[in-house]
Amino acid sequence: MLKKIPTHAVRIGMFIQGFDGNWLSHPFWKSRFVIDDAEDLARVRQSGVAGVWIDTSKGLDVASQPGPAPAPLVAMPVAEPQLITTAVARCSVRDELQRATKLINRSKKAVTELFQEARLGNAINVEGCMPLVADISESLARNSSALLGLARLKHKDEYTYMHSVAVCALMLSLARQLGLDEERAREAGLAGLLHDVGKMAMPLEVLNKPGSLTDAEFAIMRSHPERGHAMLLAAGSLPESALDVCLHHHEKYDGSGYPGHLAGEAISLLARMGAVCDVYDAITSNRPYKQAWNPAESLARMAQWTGHFDTHVFHALVRSVGIYPLGSLVRLESGRLGVVVDLLPGKLTTPVVRVFFSAKSKTAITQQEVDLSKPGASDRIVSREDPAEWGFSNLDDFWR
Repeated sequence: MLKKIPTHAVRIGMFIQGFDGNWLSHPFWKSRFVIDDAEDLARVRQSGVAGVWIDTSKGLDVASQPGPAPAPLVAMPVAEPQLITTAVARCSVRDELQRATKLINRSKKAVTELFQEARLGNAINVEGCMPLVADISESLARNSSALLGLARLKHKDEYTYMHSVAVCALMLSLARQLGLDEERAREAGLAGLLHDVGKMAMPLEVLNKPGSLTDAEFAIMRSHPERGHAMLLAAGSLPESALDVCLHHHEKYDGSGYPGHLAGEAISLLARMGAVCDVYDAITSNRPYKQAWNPAESLARMAQWTGHFDTHVFHALVRSVGIYPLGSLVRLESGRLGVVVDLLPGKLTTPVVRVFFSAKSKTAITQQEVDLSKPGASDRIVSREDPAEWGFSNLDDFWR
């Protein structure tokens, strides 16, 4: 089990999986090793690195077996070991966008490099993944809609890489909605980040084909969960859940999925979460062979796919992204059309809407932000609308 702890909580016998930061920020030439002497312990504590990732399956946990505690280093008092928890204040979509944009760009670069190494047949180096997952987790805590909205806006030629970032974010958000603790949530995020690594073993002409796949090509693509599972197994030092989600994110609740034709709760919770997040991001993104569906329409269609998803998990996804996700076109009771530009926690049916068009007169109106959750709000959403039917494009410009 991977766990992030503050540097001062490191003790002899722990297995260091990675450092919080890049390899230049710590004094070791390697990132995976057991702390087995006082000299290494001192170097870790005095490195200036805020935190480290430990693998409790390969070394001591912070809650170790009773025994004599190691003597504290001089001028380096040891506090009671505790997991790092970060209190993050919520902010608006607008306030989070700049930070989320930088994080998306950094995430895309990291995943692209990770996957390209996999395509070259090199061992997958996942040491930098958990700090990336932690950064995504903190952005979601400030405002989940900002990063989820940006991750959805991907170009066709970057779909494979950005899809992994988006599913990571969706898995983290969904895990919190389901009440999983932070450690389990970040494990879900890591699984989402790596779930599609097997696509790096697919021929590029099949992976990026702009049209429908032949039966033979589809059979090749169906092998990517197993190929990915083998890659992650070879990499080592990964939670079993990450391997499981990679192998089983195409299973369906009714048993009609692949590769194992598992059904119901024979599919792990994280794999059921992965299935929902994978599909939602896929159908809301532009891909080489299809245009994206708008977010609200996507949820409506997914709700009709009987037997595809665990209903409890799907409903949690709806609560997580919102009944009217960021960028949705909605009609208000007043006859105005607007775009959802922010969502408030627990306010599923009353988002913040930027109105810009009159459905009655079919003319543009002065733009105005309407917070439907405010006491005394005189308007409400009566329907979601298809932007194509109204001739609207680039609705995401309203919130970006």
